[in-house]
Amino acid sequence: MNQSPWQPIRPEKPARPVREPLSRERIVDAAMSLLVEQGYEAVSMRKVAQALNTGPASLYAHVANKKELDQLLVDRAAQDLEFPEADPEHWQEQLKDGMRSMLKVMRSYPGVARAAIGQVPLGERALESTEHFLAILKAGKVPDQAAAWAVDLIPLYVTATAFEESVQRAWEWTEDDITRFVGELREFFQGLPAEKFPFTVALAAALTAGGSGDERFEFGIQVIVAGLASMAEK
Repeated sequence: MNQSPWQPIRPEKPARPVREPLSRERIVDAAMSLLVEQGYEAVSMRKVAQALNTGPASLYAHVANKKELDQLLVDRAAQDLEFPEADPEHWQEQLKDGMRSMLKVMRSYPGVARAAIGQVPLGERALESTEHFLAILKAGKVPDQAAAWAVDLIPLYVTATAFEESVQRAWEWTEDDITRFVGELREFFQGLPAEKFPFTVALAAALTAGGSGDERFEFGIQVIVAGLASMAEK
């Protein structure tokens, strides 16, 4: 029997989409998105793997564990920090600007402060920020040991400020809620036994005075910089 020259055309199988290779960069991208959108507690190796449509085991070829992932998140945020060339004539204001820049970055990445707490920043970008702070401090003739301790104190203060703000945002308090709470707190302080807490009672109004987060932060950096300036070599 002769075979027909006409053969049916079989439909072409759809090509499978080419999956982008997994990399440390993609893992940090996915983790940062989770961090910003859902908060620090949402960032786990399992959830990052789900976001990348893969299994957790595949992540460990690029990131050792959650602790290293936290370091990578902090380092990713640190790339947005801005520092001028250290200037001996303006080192105090440069130090303040550095702290302001750090807080701005942490506010841009809600949750990164939680990742940073308790960490010694060892990523390249984070180390660069430490180097810039040290350069500014030494331009101001701050003694070596004071400068070394300062680059631990400074990020600790900024990170704590950013972390507290993220916790307060999670409460979702309205302005009325805050006003009511402050009023109740003032009454509580004023109602304490004056013989046991004389200064708390006397300063109840000051302890519960208004002031934005930025104003309180500025007070803190002024105290830190003034303290370091008092140690500077003449």
